This record gives sequence, C-alpha cells and structure tokens, in this order.
Amino acid sequence: VIHDGNTSRTSGIYKKVSTQAYNSLRQLDVGSFKGNQWKDQRIPLLEEVLETVPAGKKIFIEIKCGREIIPYLGKDIEKSKLSSEQIKIIGFNLKTISEVKKYFSSSQVFWLRNAESSRLRFWKINKDEIISSTLANRLDGLDLKSNKLIDQDLIDRIKSEGLKLFVWTVNDYEEARRLLMLGVDGITTDRAQWMKERLLMKEFYSLG
Repeated sequence: VIHDGNTSRTSGIYKKVSTQAYNSLRQLDVGSFKGNQWKDQRIPLLEEVLETVPAGKKIFIEIKCGREIIPYLGKDIEKSKLSSEQIKIIGFNLKTISEVKKYFSSSQVFWLRNAESSRLRFWKINKDEIISSTLANRLDGLDLKSNKLIDQDLIDRIKSEGLKLFVWTVNDYEEARRLLMLGVDGITTDRAQWMKERLLMKEFYSLG
C-alpha cells in the first residue's frame, strides 16, 4: 500500500514499486521524512491495513494498476471479514474499475477524475459524458478533484442520476464546508482530525 509509483519521496531511496519484491520494499524506512516520531515505519501490505479498519467504519482503496490486481484484492478483502458496505474502491482507469465493479458487485466503486479549473472547456464539453460513462459502466458514483467548478448544478445532476459524489483532496476548511453544504457525500483530506473538529465546532455554533 503506497501512493507513489516509486519510493524516492518517502524513503529517499529510489525504487520503482512495480519492479520490486515486497521483501525489498519492506526494508525501507518510509516514516522518517515526516518526523522522528514516525521513524522506521514500513510500507504495509493491504491485509495489514484492512485489519486496522474499526467496526462500522469504511475504507477507500485506490487501484493504481490494471485489472490483474483483482483476484489478489479479492483474496485480501475476503480474508479481512469486512462487509461489502465497508469497502469502497476508487480508480482513474475506467476500464479497470468497470472490471472491479463486476467482480465486487456488492461494494461501491467510484471513478476518480482530475480536472483543473483552467480547463473550463473540458468540463463544458464532457460534463454529460462523465455522468453517462459512470452510469453505463454501472459504477456507484464519482470521486472528483476539489475544484470551484464543482457547483450546485453539477452536484444536482450527479445526484439526480442516483450517483454519489466524493471530492479530493480538501485541506481548506472553507472549501470543505462549501462542498458539504452543497451536498457532496464526503471529502478526502490530509487533515482529518483538524477538519472534523472545525466542522463540528462550526455546526455547534450555527445550531446555538
């Protein structure tokens, strides 16, 4: 389980993840770059991560490779004993996640999309196409990059088709609150505890 395609950023040693045996990757310290308190942290296996999911909570698994991962992913999920409702799967490659949805039909699968605000024309042309492709591949919704173009109209159109919408990566409180007020189903953030505390505090004072 690692976000990057290589280990340079987190370990200071360049190794291309897809060409390494796990025993080699396991030797790397991928925590010290964040601070001494995380020294000697190792790249975990998915089965190890799944063991940490609390009862009643959910986990989002991003697939960064092709459909060849599906049977191995299935074995780890089955071994974990997590319910299908606890497993959410996301990925950028539409063909791959369409295959994932067929295999994990009872779990929710979302299409990751990345569009910058400078690409206004992209959204004007392809907004309907993005939604129709999501529906055609029987996916459960979209997971879009945080962007000012995610407005009430777009959210309403996605929700009107029975789809869910998540947004990544939202580290600004005002933007998180804007998106949640508009009706997104959830956000990805690097500041989970910080964000949760501030959103709850704002809600408390609003009710007061």
